[in-house]
Amino acid sequence: MMRRPTLALLGIVAGALVLSAGCGYSTTRPFRTDIHTIHVDMLESKEFRRELEFRLTEAIIKRIEMDTPYRLAPRARADSVLSGEIVAVKNRTLGDDFDLDLPREMGSTVVVRFRWQDVRTGEILVERPRFVYQTSFIPPLGETFTQGMTRALDGMAEQIVESMEADW
Repeated sequence: MMRRPTLALLGIVAGALVLSAGCGYSTTRPFRTDIHTIHVDMLESKEFRRELEFRLTEAIIKRIEMDTPYRLAPRARADSVLSGEIVAVKNRTLGDDFDLDLPREMGSTVVVRFRWQDVRTGEILVERPRFVYQTSFIPPLGETFTQGMTRALDGMAEQIVESMEADW
């Protein structure tokens, strides 16, 4: 017959095993394991605003380097290619200062079309014909359109890279 301390010890050990086993969840992000390298084409732009396509391309590259297991590679040696274009950038006034007749807050919307393709098989891994990101900035506090666009392009880059995660 088992004594109480032995039974208690057995219960503690069993509990520790159950807790250490976890629920099967992982803290790693679910990126594809069949892709190892990626080439990011310079994005194009239908907008007349200067350098937005360069800034967004740079933000996407930085996000890929920081957040994914993929390595950047020249097009000829890459497993996959990410390409796209800025379709539209729209600004709108969210609130006016009636005394000064100036905007209190501005909103910007960036619309991008992009495609991520496996160049070995031709399979399209992700395609978004109309991918939208919105942000706002406050001119009376000294925020400029450039600062608002930086925030928008960084947010857009983050969402593009998040869309590269594998489907469940």
